[in-house]
Amino acid sequence: MIRTLIVDDQSMIRVGIRAILESQEDITVVGEAENGRLGVERSRSLRPDVVLMDVRMPVLDGLAATRALLGPRRTEGHTPRVLMLTTFDLDDYIYAALQAGASGFLLKDAEPEDLLRAVRVVAAGEALLAPSITRRLIENFVETRPRQLAGDSALNGLTDREREVLRLMALGMSNAEIAASLFIAEQTTKTHVSRILQKLGLRDRVQAVVFGYETGLVTPGGQG
Repeated sequence: MIRTLIVDDQSMIRVGIRAILESQEDITVVGEAENGRLGVERSRSLRPDVVLMDVRMPVLDGLAATRALLGPRRTEGHTPRVLMLTTFDLDDYIYAALQAGASGFLLKDAEPEDLLRAVRVVAAGEALLAPSITRRLIENFVETRPRQLAGDSALNGLTDREREVLRLMALGMSNAEIAASLFIAEQTTKTHVSRILQKLGLRDRVQAVVFGYETGLVTPGGQG
């Protein structure tokens, strides 16, 4: 059973999300919170698998709450996955959430089936990197930042195949899509992803996507 916590200052949003999630046999809502501070407190006490976190909230916003749950100063113990609820007009803000450790993003007007898929994907330990959301957010932010030349030496430590897998990850492809594109087994793709994260010293798939853009392996608006 996937345990979820809904953190949003709009009661109608919380009610709607709860109804969708609790219609499923494998998902349950363990609690709600109307601001980031309560979200952090209830996450620590209720120990959900996935926190659905709004971006803009009173008392403590979604970014600060995500940092409190996942950042270097987090309380030791249970660490949930965070799925950000967002809109396209918060690009810089969401990029910071990526750095804080958020596992993915979902538009508030997403279809119910997209919400359910997002929760399951994030709960399974994958990052939700839909090209329509994450790629645009990262591209728009990277356009305003200088390229990280220090990352070139790290890229040189990857094999040609690993660089190609990283490039496709940065384009928002899932493991299955990468496997199909490169004509390799999905398990082989998972192995490549694991080695890439280890070699680059990255925490998760989201950081790998950010790294791909910041080092110029993939360019904003381009294909890398």
